[in-house]
Amino acid sequence: MSYDKKKIRILIVDDHALMRQGLKQILEIEDDIEVVGLAIDGEDALKKAIKLKPDVILMDINMPNMNGIQALRRIKDMGLDIKIIMLTIHDDREYLFETINIGAEGYVLKDAEASSLVKAIRDVYFGESYIHPSLASEFVREYKQRGKISLKKDKKNEKLTRREYEVITLIAEGLNNKEIAERLFISEKTVKNHVSNIFKKIGVNDRTQAAIYAFKHNIKKI
Repeated sequence: MSYDKKKIRILIVDDHALMRQGLKQILEIEDDIEVVGLAIDGEDALKKAIKLKPDVILMDINMPNMNGIQALRRIKDMGLDIKIIMLTIHDDREYLFETINIGAEGYVLKDAEASSLVKAIRDVYFGESYIHPSLASEFVREYKQRGKISLKKDKKNEKLTRREYEVITLIAEGLNNKEIAERLFISEKTVKNHVSNIFKKIGVNDRTQAAIYAFKHNIKKI
């Protein structure tokens, strides 16, 4: 993926000063990223989001006064054109499904490699979703347990054929190409072609993003 020359403006939200400064130092090494502000909790994040208008917010979940989930909901309710990546420790992973449902574009573990965080920022800035790879299987499992929640429809859905609907639903259930081929009684090569077409039509690059898309846009078996 190629990136333009415009710097991605970042607001870092975390109640720990060392974490804020550490993230700032990591990100400012990148030529295409600029940290425009630091916030200490959700309330501070709301004020600075309105004032600074960052492109992406890195939002800690557990914070005093107003936590990251509350701040995420407020920012999305206000209709601010800001992408939000939730930062979490392993113990907070149960919030994954909830924050994606509210509208977070990314979910990254705090102990992730710096390269993963940078990739997440670039991905969500350019309109994609990002879930830390170690959490992807948990998202799919939770998706299957909870079932599809009725959300808004998307015009992109109308472009999917009946067979592509079937395939993306099975992708969201965590099936690989071979398993999908067996379920639908078609060749694995045909499945691969369908998957490629689906990715192009809905604007994603991998199966996790396709699963998130299916969840967000209420794609069901037909």
